[in-house]
Amino acid sequence: MTLVKFNSDSNKRNSLMPGFSDVFDSIFNDTFFSDRMVTRVPAANISESPDHYHLELAAPGLKKDDFKLNLERNVLNISVEQTQQDNQQERNFNKREFSYTSFVRSFTLPDSADENGIEAKYQDGILCIDIPKKEEAKMQSRQIELK
Repeated sequence: MTLVKFNSDSNKRNSLMPGFSDVFDSIFNDTFFSDRMVTRVPAANISESPDHYHLELAAPGLKKDDFKLNLERNVLNISVEQTQQDNQQERNFNKREFSYTSFVRSFTLPDSADENGIEAKYQDGILCIDIPKKEEAKMQSRQIELK
């Protein structure tokens, strides 16, 4: 007895060869292929305080010297390039996921950012970048008197 998988998805029902598309779906949805098709870049958190913009980039396993920060025409580029050294030749990996060999993230700074006061630090696997705001862009609050 042969079991046949039935998929009621409408776009597969309308195809000329539904079994043929199922084969390709199963191949390209496999983790072996999908892991290589996904670009691996660290996730970023961007927040704002009254006088700064804060950018956090999760990049564990790197050193402070691995990062290159470059500001060009209001675009902040964060890049890392590492050469992979295979010191463990006796180990045969079936799957190897932690390797950030190189990546580039680019962020366009708003006009209210003060490019001259940018500070960055790398601590506990997170790159923290503080971008001050220009004086005229800082959120100012004051009490308004009612008459």
